[in-house]
Amino acid sequence: MRALITRPSGDAELLAEALRTRGVESAIAPMLAIEPLPDVDLDLSDVQAVLLTSSNGARAFAAATDDRGVRIFAVGDSTARVARALKFFRVESASGNVEDLGHLVSKQLNAKDGPILHAAGQVVARDLSGVIINAGFTLRRLVLYRAIPATAMPGTATAALSAGTIDAVLFFSPRTAATFVTLAGDAGLAEYCKSITALCLSEPVAEAARAIEWRAVEVAERPSQSQLLRLIDRLAAGGGV
Repeated sequence: MRALITRPSGDAELLAEALRTRGVESAIAPMLAIEPLPDVDLDLSDVQAVLLTSSNGARAFAAATDDRGVRIFAVGDSTARVARALKFFRVESASGNVEDLGHLVSKQLNAKDGPILHAAGQVVARDLSGVIINAGFTLRRLVLYRAIPATAMPGTATAALSAGTIDAVLFFSPRTAATFVTLAGDAGLAEYCKSITALCLSEPVAEAARAIEWRAVEVAERPSQSQLLRLIDRLAAGGGV
């Protein structure tokens, strides 16, 4: 079995290793390039905790500060692992989506203890503000990076898709899926997707992927990499999810 990974560089290589341990080959074709923003004004003096909603946010935040003792709340286990690998040592994972993150913050923190900082990108897939502010917290959003969509289908993807060697494409965000759909159409590759299964982190991701025809579109039971890998396991084991 062979899968196409559409995640940005960094996350893509980690995912490729996770697939390799499962006996699944992969090709990497990032749909987004992550670019840190320069001269970010980061002040943690009154911040009681930092929220990370992506691995890219974890990397950008780590590059912006030397403080590894700040309390971190990560949306999912993959983001939490990246934060710990970057030497943050007070990391908790919500193991889910932004609603789960909001519930975890509400349970673990007191709004009177200070503001919460969201280390974010220029484009946010799902807004945290309603979840956090409704719980009585002051939320600051600091943009640390931007994700730039690819303007052409990477050669690795073009070769693999046209050769018919891809069994599944993995999508982790609506923007990634939408970028893939656009580039596949532009390159005349959408026809090949009819024999491929799209594996999607969530229903909003699947909705973006469904703009073209697939053999099947499958959605992880929960929005986490571990659940998406379960779809891969079932597909590899039985030819279906």
